[in-house]
Amino acid sequence: MYTEVKSYQIIIALLKEYGIKHLVLSAGSRNVPFVHSVEEDPYFTCYSVVDERSAAYFALGLSQELNQPVVISCTSSTATANYWPAVAEAFYQEVPLVVLTSDRNPAMLGQLEDQMIDQVGMYDRHVKKSVNLPVVEDSEDFYHCQRLVNEAFLELDHRGKGPVHINVPTKKYNNSFSVKQLPKVKKIIRLESLKQERLWQEKFKQLSESKRILVIAGQDSHPTEALQSTVAKFFKKFNCSITAEYMSNIEGDGVLNGTLPFEYRYITMKKFKEFLPDIVISFGGNHQTGIKDCLRYFAGDFEHWSIKEDGMVQDAYKSLSTIFETSADYFFDYMNKAASDEQCNTLAYHQAIADYSGKAVISDLPYSNIKAIKAVVENVPSHSNLHLAINTAIRVTNFFPLNPGVKTYANIGTHGIDGCLSSFLGQASVGEKLNYLIIGDLSFFYDMNALRIRHIGNNVRILMINNNGGEEFYYNKMYKNEASDLHTTARHSTTAKGWVESTQFKYLSATDDASLKEALQAFMTIESDAPIFLEVFTEMKTDSELLYQIYDQTRPRDIKSETIRKTKELIKKHIGQEKAQKMASIFKK
Repeated sequence: MYTEVKSYQIIIALLKEYGIKHLVLSAGSRNVPFVHSVEEDPYFTCYSVVDERSAAYFALGLSQELNQPVVISCTSSTATANYWPAVAEAFYQEVPLVVLTSDRNPAMLGQLEDQMIDQVGMYDRHVKKSVNLPVVEDSEDFYHCQRLVNEAFLELDHRGKGPVHINVPTKKYNNSFSVKQLPKVKKIIRLESLKQERLWQEKFKQLSESKRILVIAGQDSHPTEALQSTVAKFFKKFNCSITAEYMSNIEGDGVLNGTLPFEYRYITMKKFKEFLPDIVISFGGNHQTGIKDCLRYFAGDFEHWSIKEDGMVQDAYKSLSTIFETSADYFFDYMNKAASDEQCNTLAYHQAIADYSGKAVISDLPYSNIKAIKAVVENVPSHSNLHLAINTAIRVTNFFPLNPGVKTYANIGTHGIDGCLSSFLGQASVGEKLNYLIIGDLSFFYDMNALRIRHIGNNVRILMINNNGGEEFYYNKMYKNEASDLHTTARHSTTAKGWVESTQFKYLSATDDASLKEALQAFMTIESDAPIFLEVFTEMKTDSELLYQIYDQTRPRDIKSETIRKTKELIKKHIGQEKAQKMASIFKK
């Protein structure tokens, strides 16, 4: 029988998945849930050493002789500090120890709680990894805890061996051992490029037999021609489709710009389930949230293979099963070479997604920020640079086709509004190619001092959407009342004109269809004797409403699904989005 404490259940289940059997236990109250759970489990070999200092050194010697990781477990407070000398020794001798420190309610730290010190990260640079587990109270906590324990265990022998630290807080004593079966947990595997050939072959076999492989290309400033070539070959040999936003800068066969079709506000989860992959393969950096939300909804129903050269654990879709610690070039090249020239690829999966994506045709637009962005995006000359400030600029740009060879950038490593203008101007200062920026008013005014930089050339083109504030907050339904316009959307009536002209830019503006058409003729000119700035005035409320109209008008639908959609919208309106999402997750289970 096992403890009711979920975090310890997860640890015990994953110890078994990783084949870690030897445990050195020191008596105490806080680690009783763990100790009683493992001492009668025949899988484990337990050793009792009361003195924690001695216990840790005992475990060090045990691990050295067995050539296996060994667990040490103690109660809270100074018991954990007694591990310090042996943990340091294990670090410098590269001995793999799992240091389990029990802890008390995090809220009581520094509140005169008995037997409580600050244990988070206490071994500092003398462990390879240190994690502080959440108190598990719901499925999100369970997922988080499981991932953190995996992260710790994976570091035991990653690029050399050594100790790892797992701190386990609990809110109260728990002496109940009524759980008959441990929860189902997922072990994450990490493969390196020059090792574990048998596992690489197993992964190739799995790919070959899969009928639905979704490749997601994340942000990459400079993907090599070799990478694009090997990805194209992979598409021709395996049953896959490739979804990529413009910031990936990936072009070629099989690549679909999936922002609109897989935007969770556009596609219903019932419809997305028709395209649910068996395997998701991701490489590159970050990407916008649309497909992330769709995949997270079905977390656990597919495998996620992450290609990361540094081997970092990044579980973007809550379904991570395998990390390939190698370059994307190596991964795709390996799989391509392992596949025969007769490798079966029906293209059925890709074609289904392509057909669905092709139905999302945006018709004539009224005067709006979307119309202005569309007019610029579709006419950016080939081999120019296009920089996108966050949120709307990225979202809307990805709705429309770009000319071949346009390199696209955005500061989505952090997704902050600060510095978009400065980053763009840094890019534009190198070379003679045309450089375009699409930026919103709040982001521009935040960074407007950058226009004083003396290295700005005549190859700069800036489209600023001035829709009186933060449209994103209307788009995300965060607007509640007039107070929201003051404190959330930051509504304003400021114009950039005076400042822009004072910095020697050619200033243009638009307030309607006619003035937009006229301004665009001058803005899109290739030759100019000054950098050009176009300020387009719209209204954030109607701009955000138009986005939803586009989703509604372009979404393929039938009568049944439309009825369900409208019912869901009605429920959200009356009980709120958060409660509606909780209800949906309950019905899903």
